[in-house]
Amino acid sequence: MSWDPVLVRTLAAVVDAGTLEQAARRLHVTPSAVSQRVKLLEQQSGHRLLVRSKPVRATTAGRAVLRHAQRLAVIEHDLRVELGVDPEGPTTLPVAVNADSLATWFLPRIAALTADEDVVLDLRTADEEQTAPLLEDGVVTAAVTARRDAVSGCRVRAIGAMEYVAVAAPSWLERWATASTQEAVHVGPRVDFDRHDALQRRWLAERYVGRPVEGPVHRVPSSGGFVRAVELGLGWGLLPQVQAAALVADGRVQRLGDDTLLVELWWQHPTDSSGLLDRLTAAVLADDGALAPVTSRR
Repeated sequence: MSWDPVLVRTLAAVVDAGTLEQAARRLHVTPSAVSQRVKLLEQQSGHRLLVRSKPVRATTAGRAVLRHAQRLAVIEHDLRVELGVDPEGPTTLPVAVNADSLATWFLPRIAALTADEDVVLDLRTADEEQTAPLLEDGVVTAAVTARRDAVSGCRVRAIGAMEYVAVAAPSWLERWATASTQEAVHVGPRVDFDRHDALQRRWLAERYVGRPVEGPVHRVPSSGGFVRAVELGLGWGLLPQVQAAALVADGRVQRLGDDTLLVELWWQHPTDSSGLLDRLTAAVLADDGALAPVTSRR
């Protein structure tokens, strides 16, 4: 069967907006018209596409349609460029990226793309372990992720490895590191980005094999806020080397040992990408020296 792009885009708008009413405002139609379009698409596909909760959620079949909607938007952009047709508005590229990448290397790499292309970026931040599910669900077109096994219908490319160092403020060390740093990082408070952040626990597990992770945890779900929390002595934490270097040089934080932790990052994008997505991929994979090479490539 052929898929009516109007119906497909309507479903994507509903999931993105969260309600039929909000989607109707974006599409400049009535909520009744939105509901009718979704019902028609469900009838044509033979599947239930939405769970009508608040916010609405796509079903498994609905997520497949969302992935089609993302690819359709890119194909239409490429066609307009090839034919020299003036667009009605910029193409939106939803991309998932972890907060530390967003705060360091990601934006400088893609800045030129946004200057040359009639696109706007809709960046969705999540832990590097949690970005791939956004791609699976059809929420984003591509993702920076720690997951190296390919999402269905996607290709995986090595980006590089972020280098992290463990640091703490002098005030934290004065209070907690009275006996040893090893004991302090287990007993004293640490800072995690959110409940999904396993970076500090991973560092502890690799450095102190067999020791339980016991200390209290502050959760600060902001890259800038995370750095500030560590700097102010709320807890110890791992920072990207590029962020930590200036703080260490100024004496605002101190290294907790000389070892580092490498987190490999991978770029997942549709296998049938071309044009705009190829240019986005080239920008993301540009080797500007900001990241270390990964240990294995695909």
